[in-house]
Amino acid sequence: MEKKIYVAGMFDDDTANSVGSAVNAVAGVSACTANAAKAQVLVTFDESVAGIESAINAAIEASGVQVLG
Repeated sequence: MEKKIYVAGMFDDDTANSVGSAVNAVAGVSACTANAAKAQVLVTFDESVAGIESAINAAIEASGVQVLG
């Protein structure tokens, strides 16, 4: 499944790289692209993994960025 997540607080490429690395480390995530200019994170993941969407949101928030939806 592919999902676009809008975020607040991702102002530069360094933060986007941190978010991307954190999300890519989540089990079940196959790809992640964080774009500071668009304030969004595009994630491809295995939706059959229990709790994966919550884990993705937690990884984003742990990077200091707020998940908007």
